[in-house]
Amino acid sequence: MTNSESTYEAFRSLFVTNMGITSTAAERILVFSDNIRADEAVTESDRDRRTRLNATARAAADFAKREFGSGLFVEFPATPASGAEPPRELWLATFGERIISALESDGLLEKLLAKKATPNEIDRAKNSVLEHREDVAGIIIALSNNSTSHTRYRALACAAGCRFASLPHFDPEMFHTSMTVDWSTLADRTARLVEAVNRAEWIRVTTPNGTDMNICKVGRHAEGDDGLLTAPGSFGNLPAGEAYLAPLEGKSHGVMVIEWGPTRKLDHPLRLTVEQGIVVKMEGDESHRSRLEAKFAENVNCRNIAELGIGTNDKASRPDNVLEAEKILGTIHIALGDNTGFGGTVSAPFHEDYVFYQPTLTAIMADQSEQIIIEAGTLLV
Repeated sequence: MTNSESTYEAFRSLFVTNMGITSTAAERILVFSDNIRADEAVTESDRDRRTRLNATARAAADFAKREFGSGLFVEFPATPASGAEPPRELWLATFGERIISALESDGLLEKLLAKKATPNEIDRAKNSVLEHREDVAGIIIALSNNSTSHTRYRALACAAGCRFASLPHFDPEMFHTSMTVDWSTLADRTARLVEAVNRAEWIRVTTPNGTDMNICKVGRHAEGDDGLLTAPGSFGNLPAGEAYLAPLEGKSHGVMVIEWGPTRKLDHPLRLTVEQGIVVKMEGDESHRSRLEAKFAENVNCRNIAELGIGTNDKASRPDNVLEAEKILGTIHIALGDNTGFGGTVSAPFHEDYVFYQPTLTAIMADQSEQIIIEAGTLLV
């Protein structure tokens, strides 16, 4: 198969299999990416990946326009972090002039962009979006380096029925590895795992490197990300493959030993102590520590234990790219920061996942009975 044939098949699978588009559907398709800011410090390898990511986004939009009659491409300078709101220009391209004008005249857009809108104001914004929901893009392929998954932008788009695929930190090579998974088998495996997790009230995670976390699930419901984003309002990562939940705030406790950052193995592990659902102490001689400390200083909510996820993709294997790493079958990941987009109550302009290998994950039921769901990295359900 030639490179052009391989690219064609990869894009076609993305839009038809994952997003559920048909040649007869008259849907507005939007693809976006971001650019490296002048003040960003990036390695040469990451600069290369991000350059290829932007080019892939452009190519995907061109493909959609040729094949399905719609393919708008938008790019903008990278946001400060995953979870930060994208700029007004993307909101306008997604929601249209009528909705954006209504949000601005109501004094809501500025608060949404700053992630300072109250729940009541978010409801008002949602009503404005739904009033003209026909203006909202039907399919969004988010190929920015920083994630827009945990943003008001994404949540409001999905509320209007948009099908939203989030591919932060994506490497185009993934089209030929973790994106070649059997999606039906992945969906079945993920659903079984979600069912097992949802029987628990607490989850205990231990790993050989010293991680020992007790995650409170009381009142919270796990969901599955299986890559089949075909229903109105669907949202998920690509590559996909995880069960995930927002732990109950103020309850989780223990120790996290972080060995991998989003795009590299840390020079030295970081040891994070968690009490009452937040990081209260950080130890370790590692440059990533200062980045996290800066985020914690900017906003105390960045300390929140935001997510527990469990990987289910048997074609995922890369530890150096968190988008794929968190999907590796038998791994778990714990995120810090915002969790309002999937059942939590903590808002922050930050959401970052950390992957843990060879975990043992035990589900603890209301009657204190236990079930081992993962043992030393092997999924048992």
